[in-house]
Amino acid sequence: MREGRVSVVVPRLEAYVREAWEYAPSKAPVFYNPAMELNRDLAVLALQAYQRMVGREISVCEPLTGCGIRGVRFATEVQGVRKIIVNDINLEAARLAEFNVERNKLSKRVLVMNEDANLLLSRYAAPRKRFSFIDIDPFGSPVPYLDAALRALRNGGLLALTATDMAPLCGVHPQACVRKYGGKPLRTEYCHELAVRLLIGCLTMMAAKHDIGINVLFSHSTDHYIRAYAVTRYGAKQADNGARMMGYILHCFACFHREPSIGLVPFLKRECAECGSTLSVAGPLWLGKMLDETFCGLMEKEVDGRGLKQEKRILKLLSVARNEAEAPLTYYVIDKICDKLNLPIPPLIEIIDELKRAGFQASPTHFNSRGVRTDASAEVVKGIVIKLSV
Repeated sequence: MREGRVSVVVPRLEAYVREAWEYAPSKAPVFYNPAMELNRDLAVLALQAYQRMVGREISVCEPLTGCGIRGVRFATEVQGVRKIIVNDINLEAARLAEFNVERNKLSKRVLVMNEDANLLLSRYAAPRKRFSFIDIDPFGSPVPYLDAALRALRNGGLLALTATDMAPLCGVHPQACVRKYGGKPLRTEYCHELAVRLLIGCLTMMAAKHDIGINVLFSHSTDHYIRAYAVTRYGAKQADNGARMMGYILHCFACFHREPSIGLVPFLKRECAECGSTLSVAGPLWLGKMLDETFCGLMEKEVDGRGLKQEKRILKLLSVARNEAEAPLTYYVIDKICDKLNLPIPPLIEIIDELKRAGFQASPTHFNSRGVRTDASAEVVKGIVIKLSV
């Protein structure tokens, strides 16, 4: 099959499924998920944008490679990549990755390994061996690999993380989220943003243990997964700055009010300022920026001329992400408000325009096509929804 600019051999997934409910990628002898093509497209764009930003040759590691398609695409489609190490503990996966590397004539720059991911990363933790970019894209949570990945990443290196365990992160299994990510989730309409913030928060605190701070360049929630890209900065001061961006989000399920509470050991108020109901708490999690406007712009520029299958979707995602980079935390889902108030749903653009006319920030969000980010209170948003629904 072809993806991007490469031709690779992948498992024929339909051959491994007996029942309609079975998840084909996990049944195949080598893991491959065609639904993650957008993820890989964005990874190529992000890596190229990062390489142009640092202005030097870079080294790459993909410790959970599966059939090797991501690493092969990095080597083929990203300029300035000096060497790539791809790895999988599954021997069949390593053999298929090796075949795909040779098929694309990349053996001189791409090395295929067959060992435990954390062991591989630990082998490259010495200062002069570290990678410029590490991509952790597991089946489930990336948390088991964070510690080794941080130690194997050079100062100023870029770390990309994928999490597909959305049930814990979105509050369906809250105790599993607390156990894995060190923060409590909430089943709110903006739970996917909370999921990203919980993932980044976990990364922040893990990095701080090594006197490393992080700077988030790009993140997104798409389909069944979330993704975050962060640059690491060495030094206790940088780590302290990152820890200062940790905190909680207080949410009122009665009236849609929400507010941040910064600090890992804050005095959390438990009464809603708008309706007096008891507030629910999510966190500790990351309260800092999840997107960098400049970096999103660099990624947009890299789309042109690549002939990506989902070019329109990618450009729309990056455009919306760039515009919401400086927007307030969390978002209101208009359908949810209208459902609770038993009102017809007004057009989103009219609500955004009305909020701006009233002097508030307002922008769409890529997290939800019916969502709006604004610094207006829940009471103001509900008032505008009622006004436009009449």
